[in-house]
Amino acid sequence: MTVPEAQDSATAPLPGEADRHQVHRRTLRAVVASQVLGGAGLAAGVTVGALLAEEMLGSDRLAGLPAALFTLGSALAAFLVGRCVQRWGRRVGAGLGFAAGGLGAAGVVVASATGSVPLLFVSLFVYGSGTATNLQARYAGTDLAPPSRRGAAISVAMVSTTLGAVAGPNLVDPLGRFATTLGLPGLAGPFLLAAVAYPVAGLVLFVLLRPDPYLLARALHEAERARDDTRSPGVPKPRVGAYVGAAVMVLTQIAMVAIMTMTPVHMRAHHHDLSAVGLVIGLHVGAMYLPSLVTGMLVDRVGRTRMAAASGVTLLAAGVVAALAPGDSLGPLILALVLLGLGWNFGLISGTALVVDATVPENRPRTQGSIDVLVSLAGAGGGAMSGVVMATGGYEVLSLAGGLLALLLVPVLLWAARRDREVTS
Repeated sequence: MTVPEAQDSATAPLPGEADRHQVHRRTLRAVVASQVLGGAGLAAGVTVGALLAEEMLGSDRLAGLPAALFTLGSALAAFLVGRCVQRWGRRVGAGLGFAAGGLGAAGVVVASATGSVPLLFVSLFVYGSGTATNLQARYAGTDLAPPSRRGAAISVAMVSTTLGAVAGPNLVDPLGRFATTLGLPGLAGPFLLAAVAYPVAGLVLFVLLRPDPYLLARALHEAERARDDTRSPGVPKPRVGAYVGAAVMVLTQIAMVAIMTMTPVHMRAHHHDLSAVGLVIGLHVGAMYLPSLVTGMLVDRVGRTRMAAASGVTLLAAGVVAALAPGDSLGPLILALVLLGLGWNFGLISGTALVVDATVPENRPRTQGSIDVLVSLAGAGGGAMSGVVMATGGYEVLSLAGGLLALLLVPVLLWAARRDREVTS
């Protein structure tokens, strides 16, 4: 049988196993296309957000504020997108989220041109919708994936972000020159790219995710429950693994955002030019996404918990290297930021897999959205405090604090393992 285009309808026939795999493959192709565009959009705020704020505010004390604002916006968007997906499916949720992110990026461009700080803050908040939606798109690949392939499905979505996310920071100079030809500040250039890339990413998902993978997965699961006479009534609650996965993603996000946000400011204070900043952040973002295919395989084969522990150790190493790196030396900074991205990659994929394993389609998008709210708020806190910590203690103290914070993963994972043994004994 062929999968009907009107699969979203409750009366549509459900596909067989072969057709389910076909829809899954088509979903992954759509996610790949959207993630390339979404990666280019999110790179703007990561690369020049702090520098733009420093330029407009005339102080580096509040340079972490842009990261705080667009991660707060990301938190609200994660909540709203999760609710939209729960009700209307991934197509609608992703389309609206990416459209809002593009609107925010355009607002940043206008704010930088007019020198309006209030508009900059509001626009950065709205811009965070694109970041949240880009991250939530990773879940689309897991909707129809078998449990043994969920890590790989997440990794396909994430590695696709690499092309746009790595190209974005390295286009800072040409995009800046293009912006100046339009009479705009040079730092507005990357946000011009985001204003186009985010809406196109949303359009790709809205058009190509047919049938909607989440709505199909929910219908298949409801059909299985209908055949199970021992099922419990109502929507089941997420299992403990969802909370463990949330803790993994929250801690890795705080550590990563805090160090990453202040690295461009630290580099400019030591007279590195924008091309060097773009190189370091580009390699960092590449390390966040490019290893995903290998990470996903390891998460499926080695295990979610072990890879989460590896995340904490890698982030600690990143913090130590960053703290010890001479400010005027590019090589050690590159190594530190690559380790930082790799540790975040381990944490996000293993944490996401833990959440998917501990949920069912009836509660999955709502749970995913709520957890991504916590992740975004954690990033907002890390971004907001990073400027204050750096201003009072320096980049070295900030880096060490971020690495040590990531080690909190170890007791969380030990507690989860002990609890699993008690439940199964």
